[in-house]
Amino acid sequence: MASSPPTIFTTTSLISLLGVTVVGAVAHIASKLLLPKNASAKDRFTFIWLAFDAMIHFSFEGSFLYLSIFGRQVNTSTGPFAEMWREYAAADLRWGNADPGIVSLEILTVLGAGPICCYILKQLANNDPARHYWIVVLSTAELYGGWMTFCPEWLTGSPNLNTSNWLYLWVYLVFMNVIWVGIPLWLMYDSYQHIAQAMRLSHNPAKTKAA
Repeated sequence: MASSPPTIFTTTSLISLLGVTVVGAVAHIASKLLLPKNASAKDRFTFIWLAFDAMIHFSFEGSFLYLSIFGRQVNTSTGPFAEMWREYAAADLRWGNADPGIVSLEILTVLGAGPICCYILKQLANNDPARHYWIVVLSTAELYGGWMTFCPEWLTGSPNLNTSNWLYLWVYLVFMNVIWVGIPLWLMYDSYQHIAQAMRLSHNPAKTKAA
């Protein structure tokens, strides 16, 4: 009798994706509570994204960092976060064995990008235009992190990536990483426009008066 194929979408898969959804819902609620009611749709989306970003960095990626330093590894750890990261490590083996490159990037992400997200959220709530500088800094860092996560792997033939099924390829490897490319690119472009406009006006005060 032929054995049945292994289950791809497991209870851990479901709980992990639900956890991400809950974080998104909390970020949306926070935008309702902390932003002015007359905030633009663009600022509201930016706030939701940055709140989501910060919570993911501190909780999900923070747990990975804890499980991957001082001799620890996800693959040999126990607990719900270890189970969640083993699920992701089925798609990218490096996350299970404390790969030094991945851990180094996550140190910067948790200790650097997370606090910057929170600072920008404060600036958004206060409608401080200086946030656009920090959005460019944050977006550059996150794009760099994404590039350094996957470029070395691609250059060596992707030995650690498992693309054998739709969940690992399209949900874990593609979707869960592409959003940290597409949204930072858009935020960077939008903030560049604000900064460039302010600089042009400062060099042409006559246009400001005419307006």
